[in-house]
Amino acid sequence: MTVRRSNILTETPLSRPYEVNAARPANGSPALRSVLVTRPHVLLSVAVSLDGHIDDRGTERFPLSNDEDFDHVDRMRAESDAILAGAETLRRDNARLLVYSDERRARRIADGKPEFPLRVTVTRSGQLDPDLRFWHCGGERLVYSRSAETTVGHLAETKTFSDFSEILDDLGARGVRKLMVEGGTSIHTAFLEAGLADEIRVAVAPMLIGQATAPRFVNPAEFPGGPARRFHLEDVTKVGDVAVLRYFPKVTS
Repeated sequence: MTVRRSNILTETPLSRPYEVNAARPANGSPALRSVLVTRPHVLLSVAVSLDGHIDDRGTERFPLSNDEDFDHVDRMRAESDAILAGAETLRRDNARLLVYSDERRARRIADGKPEFPLRVTVTRSGQLDPDLRFWHCGGERLVYSRSAETTVGHLAETKTFSDFSEILDDLGARGVRKLMVEGGTSIHTAFLEAGLADEIRVAVAPMLIGQATAPRFVNPAEFPGGPARRFHLEDVTKVGDVAVLRYFPKVTS
């Protein structure tokens, strides 16, 4: 199968439809089929301290945001078709990736959607703790793994992948039109390094972590356009004592 995709430096989002050409049979008799597939709009969501950290070095998740911002994140989850977080985020935070508002879940059902968005995780090793809360609440779950064997195959559908564009292709084929990515560092880095993020939401908390080894938003990487490329800043909103910035990384400022 061959896929025609946009260049990662284009200012046109990669979430637009693109053609997937089905393979021609060996005898060449049927005509080549073209099927339009739409990748999801990819929203990266992160909360950072003023010095750029997403957490401290403690064993418990450090609360950078505030109640107003948490509610805004819950609204964005409810508006998404799928929510993705890496395996390390599940392990560290015991994250559930749920929509918590009863009203928002009821609205999803009234709109003909599942009560909860599809919850997705990505793992290299396939070694995931089946006792994590992620597996025992909410709706459907999907695992993308680089390993053919996982420890949670009895709890969720699992698929192997080699790069993150394959994940978007598969989610698009499943009808996912908006994907919310909630980390962690390696996952956000992978989407940005591959030029696959359409939007970044950064909630900047008024505090300093001050720990050199505390995790950051992204790891060092070769990002499209290099350090001189400036993203388009779409919006800045004050949410209590947090500043929320929205960037469109495929559009040059």
